[in-house]
Amino acid sequence: MDTPQKAFNPFAMAQRQLDEAAALLQLDPAVHELLRWPLRELHVTLPVKMDDGSTKIFHGYRVQYNDARGPNKGGIRYHSAETIDTVRALAAWMTWKTAVVDIPLGGGKGGIVCDPKTLSPGELERLSRAYIRQVGRMLGLEKDVPAPDVYTTPQIMAWMADEYAFMQGYNEFGMITGKPLALGGSAGRGDATARGGMICLREAARELQVELKGATAAIQGYGNAGSLAHKLGRELFGLKIVAVSDSRGGIHNPEGLDYEPVAAHKARTGSVIDFPGARNITNEELLELDVLILVPAALENAINADNAGQIRGKFIVELANGPTTPEADRVLHEKGAYVIPDFLCNAGGVTVSYFEMVQNAYNYYWEEEVVHTRLDQKMTTAFRTVHAMAQQKKVHNRLAAYLVAVNRVAEAVRLRGWA
Repeated sequence: MDTPQKAFNPFAMAQRQLDEAAALLQLDPAVHELLRWPLRELHVTLPVKMDDGSTKIFHGYRVQYNDARGPNKGGIRYHSAETIDTVRALAAWMTWKTAVVDIPLGGGKGGIVCDPKTLSPGELERLSRAYIRQVGRMLGLEKDVPAPDVYTTPQIMAWMADEYAFMQGYNEFGMITGKPLALGGSAGRGDATARGGMICLREAARELQVELKGATAAIQGYGNAGSLAHKLGRELFGLKIVAVSDSRGGIHNPEGLDYEPVAAHKARTGSVIDFPGARNITNEELLELDVLILVPAALENAINADNAGQIRGKFIVELANGPTTPEADRVLHEKGAYVIPDFLCNAGGVTVSYFEMVQNAYNYYWEEEVVHTRLDQKMTTAFRTVHAMAQQKKVHNRLAAYLVAVNRVAEAVRLRGWA
């Protein structure tokens, strides 16, 4: 009789990653235990009036993991498979993410268990406002600042900002980021996650003396980060993107895929599959293609103990959160793959969200070129710090990123006298 497979728990994975770093840092046991858990979390129940007149009950979460370095920061996800452990893990990774790029913020995350694809715009708006009515007491520019994440958009952020303003009796646009430009959004926010990842790829290629022009790449996940990585990879470096995928499957063309027609096809049909001139493949097949650059930009647990041995990418550019398990990390490191870990690689989004908070706070807005320049400076410095740590300690890049980030948060915890 087969032993049933244990369900993947992203928070348990995040704790294991922290534990490995804590051991190397020889963290004080109390500091270590404090950093293993969220400081606070809120579970909410949301009654929402549907278009047919019925009321449907939704469940949501907001986790504030650690604010020793500053206000919490983290996105809100709308996903049918959302769980509290996923939100806890993402809040933990946000804590390390803000620390590794050295911005004065902590880590938070939120989510609602729902399938947004089945909701009308009116239902989405009522759900979004209901969420803010419940969690708004935890939010604010000095407390906790949400942002878009999986299946949430600038429009959803605008509804949330408006509901919060109604509750407070005044505008505080800095309480949420990823807003439309007309409501205090930042230039350069739309492609910031993908752009930050491409900056890291550029620096990694420099370190390994690899030419990116014409290099082959495959992208798993064609949401905001994945699709814009396709666009920027072509524009900035001349990458040859040979495969992309979304939740319904992928496409492969060894001659390369142009961004504009693929994006237009997805916008028209709802998926990249059946794109003319390309062969349909599975998400699993995409991960194992013989490419120089593999970009996991979908969800957690994509690269694991079962498939790590078949991964052939030299550079693993993690635009998703938690796409690689600790077991897979060891396999990839032994194979000589250069992994740019998620909470470094995809930190461009939170970095420009921080820039948005700064601009909101003093009501003066920067040109897009200024945002790009400052993002490049932040990401390049963070990458070099992590790369140097990996070389110094002779560890893989994810552990090096943890050593940098956890040490910074632990120092703030100690200085504040928490442990």
